[in-house]
Amino acid sequence: MMSITRAGLRAVNRLLLTYTATRPRPAYCEIPSVCPELERVTAAWPAIRDEALALAEESDRLPTYQELDRAQSRIAGSTPKRWSVFFLEVFGFKPEKNRSRCPATCAALEGVPNMLQAFFSILDAGKSIPEHEGPYVGYLRYHLGLVVPDDHPPTITVNGETYAWREGDAILFDDNYPHRVDNQSSQVRIVLIVDIRRPLPPVADLVNRVVTDVFARWAYAYGIYRKISSGQVAA
Repeated sequence: MMSITRAGLRAVNRLLLTYTATRPRPAYCEIPSVCPELERVTAAWPAIRDEALALAEESDRLPTYQELDRAQSRIAGSTPKRWSVFFLEVFGFKPEKNRSRCPATCAALEGVPNMLQAFFSILDAGKSIPEHEGPYVGYLRYHLGLVVPDDHPPTITVNGETYAWREGDAILFDDNYPHRVDNQSSQVRIVLIVDIRRPLPPVADLVNRVVTDVFARWAYAYGIYRKISSGQVAA
């Protein structure tokens, strides 16, 4: 995710974990208590779904995750078929040509505080994602189900707890826990992903903001934004 040594990132993770309010950390978090503004996004799901479906019609032209971020190759490229993504915001960078195609989604996201990135995640039929862990503990990940097949609905398992996506339903989970996606469906699956900063006390929050607003923004996010804006990848 960012150009910090692994040892340095582990040290920051250990520091932030000492400030987490709940021990043990839950795999899934309560949206109303952590970030109630996300409920407005969930409520807008029909309009967001329409925009996602329009994108899905040309999913073969959308970039795969590993095309935008080579660090994802080990995860996204380890199983057959495509994991396509469409970014609307990435650590403060807002690719206008993407956002112009999704005005309803962008409007729904406007009031979300501490948002780090937002993108559509499109899995081809039968595309699974092996178990992995997000590299950094300073954020939580929101999923909004938009297109979920009826046959063998895909599932996500976070720290041993399994959830089956449902259209119009949302979850917020700790991406730093081991998690995987099992997908035996014969149809496409689409979710909206939104990462938000983990709520932390002031000192830990300051450390977290340095990591996200400096290291992640320039070492991770800028490269993605530049590829999208310059046309290095189709979008």
